[in-house]
Amino acid sequence: MTDDAARDDTGSSDGVDDESPSGRREVEVPLRLYKTVTVFSTLIAIVAVVVGFLLLDAATIGTGLLRRAVISLLSVLSLTPPESVLSALFAVAGLLCIAGGAVVYVMGTRFKAPEMGDGDGVD
Repeated sequence: MTDDAARDDTGSSDGVDDESPSGRREVEVPLRLYKTVTVFSTLIAIVAVVVGFLLLDAATIGTGLLRRAVISLLSVLSLTPPESVLSALFAVAGLLCIAGGAVVYVMGTRFKAPEMGDGDGVD
């Protein structure tokens, strides 16, 4: 049996609306789950972006609190990385945090509740 034969009338083999009229893939979930996903994905995204900017700040400003804390922790472990390596690690970690926050937010917007309608203004 091919994938085309396994698809139902909606064009999806797993019961999920593959593409809405606006071209986005959306997953319909109960309203309570939708609210939970929306709240927590937004919260996680905001925290990730703020932490990302703190890490970028630590990468660019050599006197930041976060940078001093990491250097102190590394000195307790008898590790002393060069300043350029530490700055690069902070910068990469900051950019990854910001990108991760964006991904979490985008994935959180894929959910919709049945009560939301189609979004075309006609119910």
